[in-house]
Amino acid sequence: MNLSKLLEPGAIKVCGHLTSKKRLFQDLGEIAAAAYGIDASTAVDALQEREILGPTGVGHGIALPHARIDGLDRVVGVFLRLERPLDFDSVDRQPVDLVFALFAPKDSGVEHLKALALVSRTMRDPGICTKLRANADPATLHAILTESRDTRAA
Repeated sequence: MNLSKLLEPGAIKVCGHLTSKKRLFQDLGEIAAAAYGIDASTAVDALQEREILGPTGVGHGIALPHARIDGLDRVVGVFLRLERPLDFDSVDRQPVDLVFALFAPKDSGVEHLKALALVSRTMRDPGICTKLRANADPATLHAILTESRDTRAA
């Protein structure tokens, strides 16, 4: 599995200032709708339902919200870089500025977990995060995220 299979160039955005997690999820839903044809309100609802189970802010300014949605045929991703960090109820209580959301088919099983592991490994790399935080061009962000690297699943 490779991030280039999960993340379309049009599914990356740099956002100025978001005021809430709800607004963040709305932006993620709108981007997913534009890039993959996912119904935006369905995506938002699915992200919010998952978040109720526990916050997806994993620490170090990173959030990995994810949800399963009926009608998808594969796992897809959306990436947001926030210019102003947002309070996200992260495990380390630090605000979030890098958000990589995943949307998976309802019955994706292990594929969803493999994708989540790959994204998590990628976002744990301090060098990648530094590059992501230093760039505001979506095409450059896509290149940073999808450049060839070891993609063996955990």
